Amino acid sequence: MEFLPPNNCVNIKSVHGGSPKKRRLTFVHGKQGLGGAGRSVPSLWFFCCPHRVPSWRTRPPRSSGKSSLSVSLLNTGGKMAAADCDVMMAPEVTVGGSEELERDAETFKEQGNLFYANKDYNEAYNFYTKAIDAAPKNASYYGNRAATLMMLGKFREALEDAQQAVRLDDSFVRGHLREGKCHLSLGNAMAACRCFQKVIDLEPENTQARQEFKNASAVLEYEKIGEADFEKRDFRKVVFCMDRALEFAPVCHRFRILKAECLALLGRYPEAQSVASDILRLDSTNADALYVRGLCLYYEDCIEKAVQFFVQALKMAPDHEKARLACRNAKALKAKKEEGNQAFKEGSYELAYELYSEALGIDPNNIKTNAKLYCNRGTVNSKLRKPQDAIDDCTEAIKLDETYIKAYLRRAQCYMDTEQFEEAVRDYEKVYQTEKTKEHKQLLKNAQMELKKSKRKDYYKILGVDKNASEDDIKKAYRKRALMHHPDRHSAATTEIQKEEEKKFKEVGEAFTILSDPKKKARYDSGQDLDEDGMNMGDFDANNIFKAFFGGPGGFSFEASGPGNFFFQFG
Repeated sequence: MEFLPPNNCVNIKSVHGGSPKKRRLTFVHGKQGLGGAGRSVPSLWFFCCPHRVPSWRTRPPRSSGKSSLSVSLLNTGGKMAAADCDVMMAPEVTVGGSEELERDAETFKEQGNLFYANKDYNEAYNFYTKAIDAAPKNASYYGNRAATLMMLGKFREALEDAQQAVRLDDSFVRGHLREGKCHLSLGNAMAACRCFQKVIDLEPENTQARQEFKNASAVLEYEKIGEADFEKRDFRKVVFCMDRALEFAPVCHRFRILKAECLALLGRYPEAQSVASDILRLDSTNADALYVRGLCLYYEDCIEKAVQFFVQALKMAPDHEKARLACRNAKALKAKKEEGNQAFKEGSYELAYELYSEALGIDPNNIKTNAKLYCNRGTVNSKLRKPQDAIDDCTEAIKLDETYIKAYLRRAQCYMDTEQFEEAVRDYEKVYQTEKTKEHKQLLKNAQMELKKSKRKDYYKILGVDKNASEDDIKKAYRKRALMHHPDRHSAATTEIQKEEEKKFKEVGEAFTILSDPKKKARYDSGQDLDEDGMNMGDFDANNIFKAFFGGPGGFSFEASGPGNFFFQFG
């Protein structure tokens, strides 16, 4: 019911008959009234003296539902008498109002259609809303506004309008189509199928409905396959299925979340974070998106930040089992790793090894953290003098993270310690290609030098001494080896053995020549090419070195004193 503002006067149009104590006034508003020309006005019933003609104005309405009137009664003597009374409003009687509202609604709809055709969907929405306000029982107006909301990407709001349209008119084909498309876009493929089937029942030859029904059925199939593949941990296939489903359901958060989770499990963290962040921008309380965001941080070894997101997800959805499990694993992994680090710092290498091993069993999917754990355990193995175990751990770390420079450096050092120089050079080359620092360049150079040296004759090994052997040690070693491999000692052996021993005899003399000379030894130790200084070992005569070492102009000879026994006879 409309009430006039305070101080707006109302003029009496007529006084109708009735009981002596009850009169009905039919009135029209003044210039400031709300009805306007040609509008119907309410009838007012009130109780007053039948001999007085009232002049009145309205007050603001009371909570009782009645209108309070200040009535001035004009008595038969021509004097004014004022009285307050409550009047009961009779139902409004309209004259041609319904038809006028319908005409207004049609006008609004036509205006909305023009804006829709010009792709001005916001204005189209406004005029369709005006049409609905004027004629709220018209299904087509809701259908038009649903179409506009769909173009604005507001599928949930569009779904509500489409559902209202078919509630008003169950035979409204476009209403059912739009409801189905909204369901499909939101990922509710089963509900979409029901809507499209309803259209097919109404119009069996409707090709659009049949095609949309096929699309919805395809989404159901992709969803089914994706769920099965997720259980099989075939995350690549799940991503493929969700991509196909999202072609028909572009705003389905459920499909996008599943895709993002699989991307995270595949190590494609930036892509997963992008999807989760897009959803959180639209809905900051989405527990699934918060979980995926935390999962990405967790797998990138940002465990503290990850825990914060998991906790936030659990606040939004306390029964979110995945977030609960991930939060528990993150806390356990962080604690166990820190315990291992502390044990290593304290020199408790056996304990550190056990703690790192326990941490590796917490979550096999956490690739980056596990790579660090393997590398840490490799370092422990190095301290425990288990170089091959250290190499194996570093190899596992590199398998998990091919960009993990620290693992390459640790393994290269282990290769150097075990004189596997080719493997060491390969690892240092990988490191230097990734990070071209002076330190890495020097490490590579050292490994290449050791590799070059390893391919030459190892004179220390030939004499059976280490690299720190003294001059006397070298002489003693030469004496022993020269006598052992002298050709005269093996004169009775087979031809093959004689050739082998002669070769070893020459190598012993060659080794002694280099290692007994301080300058030559220094050049040899530094990896320099001895041939550059004119020391052509091909012209080397081992017999001359032997004679010079043992001395005496008469020389010496080997004589047999029995089977397998020889003695030296010096002249």
